[in-house]
Amino acid sequence: MVSFVANLLAVLSIVALVAAVALLVYWLARRGSSAPDMTADRAWLWPAWIVAATAMGGSLFFSEIAHFVPCQLCWYQRIGMYPLVFLLALAGWRNERGIRPYVLTLSVIGAAISVYHVFVQRIPGLPSGSCSLDAPCTAIYVEVFGFVTIPFMAFSAFALIIALMLAGPMLAGRTSADPS
Repeated sequence: MVSFVANLLAVLSIVALVAAVALLVYWLARRGSSAPDMTADRAWLWPAWIVAATAMGGSLFFSEIAHFVPCQLCWYQRIGMYPLVFLLALAGWRNERGIRPYVLTLSVIGAAISVYHVFVQRIPGLPSGSCSLDAPCTAIYVEVFGFVTIPFMAFSAFALIIALMLAGPMLAGRTSADPS
């Protein structure tokens, strides 16, 4: 079961990263073309919530069911992701438009920690801070396709949430008369 879930989450993380890159390219290409309807970002809160909830569920599966002990950097990534589940759900439920800066802040910090964690796993001797021998930050519990690890999965989720928060209003603000 652990292998199945790890493979499923690995595929989802690759899809998330491809979607994030596509959304960010779209956002960069359209950024100066027209002012987005900032009220439209509510439509992108629920997809971002699904990403955050899936990431939270995956991390809880790995720690509580697969019994992988999270390291210090994993905990920092969780600190960035777990609140997003509740913030995005509440903002979506209340049609809150002002949540984007907070979601972006948590997501950018979480993504940076995830990238650093990937480097710690891949580059021997890189300082890992306060990681312990019981839960070393260099441990690779899951590796799918030769490169997808748990921190990579976390980065993919953070990246897609960032992309949804940036590009979502532009996409949702398009009308059927807008051919682009």
